[in-house]
Amino acid sequence: MRNMAEIHPTAIVDPTCEIADDVKIGPYCVVGPHVQLDSGCVLHSHVVIGGPSKFGKNNEFFPFCSIGTKTQDLKYAGEPTSLEVGEGNVFREYCNINRSTTPELKTIIGSYNNFLIHSHCGHECHVGDHNIFSGYAACAGHCEVGNWVIVSGCAGVHQFVRIGDHAMVGGYARIVQDVAPYTIVEGSPAAVRAINTIGLTRRGFAEDDIRALKFAYRKLFLYKDTGAKMEDKFAEVLADEKFGSNPHILYLIDFLRASQRGFIH
Repeated sequence: MRNMAEIHPTAIVDPTCEIADDVKIGPYCVVGPHVQLDSGCVLHSHVVIGGPSKFGKNNEFFPFCSIGTKTQDLKYAGEPTSLEVGEGNVFREYCNINRSTTPELKTIIGSYNNFLIHSHCGHECHVGDHNIFSGYAACAGHCEVGNWVIVSGCAGVHQFVRIGDHAMVGGYARIVQDVAPYTIVEGSPAAVRAINTIGLTRRGFAEDDIRALKFAYRKLFLYKDTGAKMEDKFAEVLADEKFGSNPHILYLIDFLRASQRGFIH
């Protein structure tokens, strides 16, 4: 541990930690063994960080969040497990993110994510970049969350579920299957409601791309009782002369075809 970091005298920092010179650790924080904090990280107060865990630059930790603590998986037998976090993330009050259960796998959080009050990511979750976990939103273990995803307040995501890029999960939704990229899902049980048009527009998607995704939505999700097999629907979308070769359509269908749990309709 370097001596130049700004560490409040009431904080407890394990001597095995690696802390950049400009890190700020506020009152009553506890930083456990084998934690790495890169430049610009700020722990405001009463933060608990467990290790082994590694954090990139400019992560911000608010009071009472608990990051990198032991997995809640009852199969855990005390092995040295880990958490890796990118840069520029915000962990708000009472947010909780656990390390992995086994040494072979890691819990991985990307960059520029916003974890709001009481949000949770379990063991072996893989979270991409620019996501928002609203208050009390929770992902169980082994979930995969892409980029630019919003998981709204109190939504619950079952273990091993995948959520594609630019999706939005509505408040209080119960998510037990994969969420298609670019869609809005909500309800209990959850259902696809629409393409995330407002979100895509805000992120600079071209009008032609949004029209292509709306076309795919109508073919794949809107008409559920036609009796057509999903693979036939995929083929119909891909065969369309106007939209079938759109790269967002290709990603959408590849994502759905790769689903192991099935996906929300």
